[in-house]
Amino acid sequence: MTLEHLVTINAEEWPGVASVPTGVWMPVRARKAEANFARVCRTLEITLSGDADVRVEHEALFLRIAESGWTGFAESYMAGEWRTRDDNTLVEVLAKLIAHGYRPKTPTVPTLRALGQLPPALVRLFSGDGTSAFNATYASGVATTVRHSVPSHVPGAGRGQEPAHHFVDVTTVGEPVSVERADLADGQARAAERLLAQAHVRESSHVLVFPASGGQVEMAAVSARATVDAVTSDRPMYEAMGERLVLSGIADAVHLEFVDDLRLWRGRYDSIVSAEALETMAGTQRDEYIRAIDRMLATGGRAALQTTVATETFSRAARDAVQALRAYIWPGLEMSTEEELHRLVDRRTNLRIVSQAHLGRHHELSVAAQREQFASRSREAAAEGFDVVLRRLMTYQFALREALLRLDMIDGVVLGLVHRNRGGRR
Repeated sequence: MTLEHLVTINAEEWPGVASVPTGVWMPVRARKAEANFARVCRTLEITLSGDADVRVEHEALFLRIAESGWTGFAESYMAGEWRTRDDNTLVEVLAKLIAHGYRPKTPTVPTLRALGQLPPALVRLFSGDGTSAFNATYASGVATTVRHSVPSHVPGAGRGQEPAHHFVDVTTVGEPVSVERADLADGQARAAERLLAQAHVRESSHVLVFPASGGQVEMAAVSARATVDAVTSDRPMYEAMGERLVLSGIADAVHLEFVDDLRLWRGRYDSIVSAEALETMAGTQRDEYIRAIDRMLATGGRAALQTTVATETFSRAARDAVQALRAYIWPGLEMSTEEELHRLVDRRTNLRIVSQAHLGRHHELSVAAQREQFASRSREAAAEGFDVVLRRLMTYQFALREALLRLDMIDGVVLGLVHRNRGGRR
């Protein structure tokens, strides 16, 4: 069913947003969804009237919640059927609902209109440096490192030559100091430097940025006097990054390649780095990606992956809430726990995770800065041809990720990986 307020939405681009669910029992289900939502909001002191925290503009909100839970809740926001007092309130509302355990039935939905890798023209509107979509690491207090013993998931661990446990250096990065939105660019540059440091990049290192990250990591590697390769399977990224490398005067220092499938790339590298790509891959794609890193990392080399992980408090409500991001942006999005990543690396490769740097508060402030940056350039986004549905989607995903970081349900980490058999490949 298409309602009057939806007629301007492109149904081919946004089929899940351009119409609302119908059916004989939908009105009854919608009334139940409305009553449940109102009850939860009263409990959480989320106001729905007067100077409301949440202002419901169309009752279609409850049809969508009844049909697809958290995904319908997000679609309704994208359709303009509800709004909050401001974007900060949106973060607060999402955080309260998730912390409370609000769980309208949310089926696993098919990919509806996933962007995959965000277009460079869109990234430019929220990035501090104009090209980087990854999160920042800001100036902070003292970082602390503790060596932990973790169980090995290698088949046969504890028998023969494979030990039952190995050590991981776990670093907690200190709280950010006096962060402002203007610090985002410097923070992304600092994140690139931290990533390269975790990969032990130094002068003459042969480095692979896998996949290409927009230019910031690559330029930092060039500044370290490394030999740099970068590959991407995204044509717009390839073209935009090529232009940036030319404008930066380092096009000759970075070997940039476009490939149809990252997993088919071949080479041998002292260091391999990745900035927030692993969490957007699922299943076989993730297995093959991590195996490709194993295959290309030279003996004695080191890989570093900046990624987002689920913490022990990542709840079912949080998992349901993330469904919308999987449906509309990253179809392979998978919030794995640290243990699941250790298991993946141990069982699928000859690598081992030997270091973890936790960046949670830095990433929370980074996502907030990106959200604010995007809001300040909303008119420019419209002029660039990004329609109102996409603009609302971007605002919603920033707010949701910020809420999850605020609740400590997800965390940003940088993982350091080496070969288990340091003397050679098995």
